Formats: sequence, structure tokens, C-alpha cells
Amino acid sequence: MASPSPLNVLQNYWGYSSFRPLQAQIIDEVLLNKDIIALMPTGGGKSICFQVPALIREGLTLVISPLIALMNDQVAQLKSRQIEAACIHSGLHVREVDRIISKAQFGGLKLLYISPERLQSSAFIPALQRMPVSQIVVDEAHCISMWGYDFRPSYTMISDLKKWHPKAAIIALTATATEPVIKDIAAKLDLENPSIFKSGFLRPNLKFGVLKPEDKKAKCISLLQKMQGAAIVYVRNRRQTQELAEILTRRGLAATYYHAGLPVEERRKREQSYMQGEKEIIVATNAFGMGIDKSNVRMVIHYDLPENLESYYQEAGRAGRDGKDAYAIVLFHEQDRIRMERQFDREFPSMPEIKRVYRALGNYFKLALGSGEGQAFVFDFNKFVTTYQLNVQETWSILRILQQDGWIYISDGVY
Repeated sequence: MASPSPLNVLQNYWGYSSFRPLQAQIIDEVLLNKDIIALMPTGGGKSICFQVPALIREGLTLVISPLIALMNDQVAQLKSRQIEAACIHSGLHVREVDRIISKAQFGGLKLLYISPERLQSSAFIPALQRMPVSQIVVDEAHCISMWGYDFRPSYTMISDLKKWHPKAAIIALTATATEPVIKDIAAKLDLENPSIFKSGFLRPNLKFGVLKPEDKKAKCISLLQKMQGAAIVYVRNRRQTQELAEILTRRGLAATYYHAGLPVEERRKREQSYMQGEKEIIVATNAFGMGIDKSNVRMVIHYDLPENLESYYQEAGRAGRDGKDAYAIVLFHEQDRIRMERQFDREFPSMPEIKRVYRALGNYFKLALGSGEGQAFVFDFNKFVTTYQLNVQETWSILRILQQDGWIYISDGVY
């Protein structure tokens, strides 16, 4: 029996009458089993580019995704369309993981979502090798590049999938990647002459603005009080998320806050209350947002300057995904520029500072010169910086630099 056309699948499962720009071209290349790198704007419909082919091709589509919230959201959407999909993450009981693995191995799933860290599991890899993987999707692919703004070392394990499933094509998707990052993605994933697609990044419905108020809090409150719909307010530190959310709540606004320091279950509850509309405003650090697809966000406010332009584009792009008018506003004060310059110095420390921290690591673990290679140690970061009187932010930046250059490896639970 002939396979359904991509357009028929789109209409039958998603109810859309046509593809967005570039989606059809990418899907055609995917169905020819070609490796692909696709740059599409946040909210531009990247997931359709692999979900539609997954329903046409035989076998399993394996999706590498960076956040549990992203996996859960996409799987829930697929199941609502009667598509067999599942995700494996650390929050699942071992029996549920075994059940999902069994379904994946014996053809009961079309899409399986996993985190890149799962590829480091010696128990999972043999099961993965027995799965009928026909295509591999790397979502948020900029995370694989050390030149990317959100480098994650665990992403570098993905290239091993090619050894286990050599006939499977790889689809690398991202909303933001510079030319060096694109080249690094292709190299790290061992892509064979990949087709590269770049969508236009202009979002006509998204209005950008920079305001220079004397009182940021007052201006932020004023903007949110006039707004209809949901909003995200990005701030630079965890303490500020709670403080600003409480101020907004006292002003009668339905606000909550979010940062990576909250317990996992608490973060999940806050995500849900925002996604379901119980809270219209979420005040957050940059830990919030990747994989969050809320269509009616009318405003994204950057209370503080973002880390870089790529981060800003990703975060601002979470507004107006329904195509209606939305606003991305930066609240700027001269002190922000001064603080960013100081932070830049801490994030890109000098070679003497890097050597100082590296020597301190050797002393902390009581290692003789030339020893320690291949050994694992329990590492208390706070104790380390206190013992050697080091700046927290600068030291963390140095540890990341040492990891990127292959001198050390830090597991996820360290900080």
C-alpha cells in the first residue's frame, strides 16, 4: 500500500491545510533519508518537520530533547492526535521506563523522546541498539556546539547513535545558530554532506522596543497592567524572580515565579499553572522557556539585559506565536551596561586565573602532579570556592572552559 503524502498526514493529524515556509522542502529531504540542519525561528513549526515524516516512514523516530518540560509537552500533543509517542526521563519509575523501552523495541511507538544524558546510561544503550531507529532528531542542536550559547557536553554523545544505527538520517534543529555553530553541529554529529535550511527570522507581528525608565518596577507594572494575555518577565537572578512576582501579585496581577533552584515538582507545578492560564505572568530566569510553547504570550519583558543576542532572540521569540501582535520590551538602565561589562570579564577570565583554579582543583583533591586522569571525585562547589576564596561566577565559568577543552568532566549533579 502506498504511503500517505506529507500533506495528507498534516491535514489528517494536525488539521492544517498547508505547510509553513520551508516545512515541505525539509520533509521531502527527510523522506529521502538525507542528513539535515534546519534553522527556523522560535515558534516556526520545527517539530512538524520530523513528526510528519515519522508517521510516513517505517521504524522509530528518536528525538533528543534537552528539557523534560519540552518532552512532556510534545508527547502530550502527539497523544492528543492519536499518535503513538512516549518520553523517558528521570521522573519515571523504572517499570514505566521498561514498558516504554519494550514498546519502542517491538514497533509500538512512532516517536520516542529522550534527554542527551540518557545516552550516558550503560543500562539504556543496549536497549537503544535493539530499537528499529529510522531517523534521529536533535532538537535545540546548538547545545552540541562549544561555540553555542547553551553548550551541553552530554550532547556530544549523540554522534555514537550513528554507529548503532548507520542507516538512520539525522535531523538537527535549532532556532539560533551562527555559521561557526552550524559547522560545529555538522562536525560533532558526523553529518554526511547535510542539507542546510535557513528560514527567514523576521516576525512581522512581533514589535521590539527598548525603554529607559527611571523606575523599572513602576514601568514593568504599568506595561503589564495595560496588557491583555500572558507575559514573561525575564530577570537575571533567582532572588529577583520571587521579589518581583510578589510585587506584581500585590498589585492585583496573577503572577508566579520560576528558576532552576526550585525543586523539580515545584517547577513543574509553576509551569502548569502558567501554561493552563491560572497565572498570566511568570517572572523567571533564563531557566524558563526552552520548549515552552504557549501561543498567547502577548509580551516578553527583559527586566535586565540578556546574556547575548542569541539568548535574547530565543526569549523574545516566545511572544506572539499565534501570529497576533505581541511585544518584546527591554527595560534598560545605564547600570545594566556597567554590570554586563563586569560580568563579561568574569565569564571570560584571563589565563592566569584559569591556571589558578586548575591548580586549586589539584590541591582540593590532593592530587600529585600528573595524576588524577580518568578518576572520579565527589565535588562540593560551594566548599571549593569558599576554601580557596574564589569568585563564584568566575570560577564556574573557568570550570566550563576546562570542561569544553577536555581537561575535566563535570556530571549534571555538581551544581
